[in-house]
Amino acid sequence: MKACAPAFLAAAPRPPAVVQPVISRLAWLLGLCCLLLRAGPCLASDGKTDSLLRVLDQALARQPIYDQQRLNRLAVLKAELRSRRSDEAASFDLALFICDEYQEFKYDSAFAYSLMLGKLARRLHSPEKLQTARTKLAHTLRSAGLFKDAFDTLKVINMQRLEPRYQAEFYEVYSIVCIELAAYDQDSYFEPLYKAQAYAYADSAGRKEPSGSYVYLKQLIFKARQQNDLQAGAAAYARLLRLPLTPHQVAVNASSLAIIYQQAGQPEKAAQLMTVAAINDIKSATKEGIALFNVSSYCYRHGDLPRAYRYITAAKEAAVFFRARQRLLEMSPIAARIDGEKIISVEHQRQQARTYAWAIGLMAALVLGLAVVIYLQLRRLRTAGRLLAATNQRLHGNNNKLQELNSTQQQLNEQLQELNHNLNEANRIKEEYIGYYFSNASRYVNQLEALQNKLSTLLKTKQVATAQRLVEDIDIKAERIDLFKRFDTGFIRLFPGFVADFNALFPEADRIVLPDDQLLTTELRIFALIRLGITDSEQISRILGYSIHTVYAYKTKVKNRSFVPNEAFEAKVLAI
Repeated sequence: MKACAPAFLAAAPRPPAVVQPVISRLAWLLGLCCLLLRAGPCLASDGKTDSLLRVLDQALARQPIYDQQRLNRLAVLKAELRSRRSDEAASFDLALFICDEYQEFKYDSAFAYSLMLGKLARRLHSPEKLQTARTKLAHTLRSAGLFKDAFDTLKVINMQRLEPRYQAEFYEVYSIVCIELAAYDQDSYFEPLYKAQAYAYADSAGRKEPSGSYVYLKQLIFKARQQNDLQAGAAAYARLLRLPLTPHQVAVNASSLAIIYQQAGQPEKAAQLMTVAAINDIKSATKEGIALFNVSSYCYRHGDLPRAYRYITAAKEAAVFFRARQRLLEMSPIAARIDGEKIISVEHQRQQARTYAWAIGLMAALVLGLAVVIYLQLRRLRTAGRLLAATNQRLHGNNNKLQELNSTQQQLNEQLQELNHNLNEANRIKEEYIGYYFSNASRYVNQLEALQNKLSTLLKTKQVATAQRLVEDIDIKAERIDLFKRFDTGFIRLFPGFVADFNALFPEADRIVLPDDQLLTTELRIFALIRLGITDSEQISRILGYSIHTVYAYKTKVKNRSFVPNEAFEAKVLAI
């Protein structure tokens, strides 16, 4: 109780006996208020934090250092590559090292160096190196979730020409693509087929390496994971730990074993291994991993919202940095729930701040009452003046604290409103375009089914000429125009004032005037996609069916007509 009593009561001179009982009771009340205010955070906090999670927190704090170490290695390799540009054989080997460094770090760069490997292999007229380049390209595409492209690349690889040291990697990539497609499809027909292919390729990868090697043991863990064989997976992992492993290798296999423990009904052991995997992902500057997301999900289920929010934020940042599309899709459901809980937490803090404000107001009232009592009882004594001055000084301090709390509350309200607005807009766009996607997909599937039936009938009756005319009657241009019209209709329904707001960025003479039967022009359609968050020109060119140079030309032409500076124009469009 003494620790919570206001300092001015301890410092003031001892008052006469007539007011001592009053002062004692008021001091007791003030001390009780202090204890109640301090008890809230203590009761809510949990002092038991798992040691592995603390190590993970430390690793996250040092993440920029680990990332910079990888960037430094890349800078050295790139400098050597530039210095030996004339030696194409050496350039191929250096580009291979750089591609491996980028493989789990950044998709764009890994993809670029995979293509460079292919060009160098062709200039060297080396079929073996060309197959190696294709293997690296398939690995890169798989990491980014581009499964079809990875399949297409793997199919053109000539195993007879592929060097033996890369054959295990070829089968491993094929196996992972199949198992991830099985997890993605979740179809009773295709999932067993993909899994069977995955097991076959995993066996092939293991047979390409000697028993007891890293690749061999890794494939044992992979098969144990798919067969829910905890004993076999744990045994292989124990043997694996005896080998000299990189942090990335530890992360991959700890994550696989964690899934086996989870499937076996041992979530605590699974969480420990997944945390080990997340720590090693961070130390190896791996951006494509899923371990940190799984640890975030574990913390969320166990009520550790601050950690869950911190981990899911870091996991999403890593996935965005790498451009791991499938990881972002996997994270979106749990991320939405954690964000919702975070909003509730902010609201709770706001309510807590309001409670503190009321408590401080009560304390201020008690202090004022104490000052009045002391003034009435001791107005003829000089000590009463000093005591009243001390009371007033404390009162001013409390008022200042109250103003600070009010300011904090206002800032929290503004942040909450902004979060709500962003969530509402994101949900609205998502719901509209999910419906748009499925509507168009269903329509095209129906058209393909009708075409298939017609062609099947014509071919069965050997009406080849009629079938040829049926194919020639398909008007791809009209289909694309209809697709654009549907997109324009959906977009204008989402942003009815887009055209007017867009025209406001131009002088009167340069504004776009639409015909009555047209919702968007090509220029407006490009910037409509940008408004939806699709800012990559290459992706826009694929959606609209134009070349990337055409998209750049349209964008440059529009920006040059606007009175807004070119570098700020797209930000203005995103703000519409």
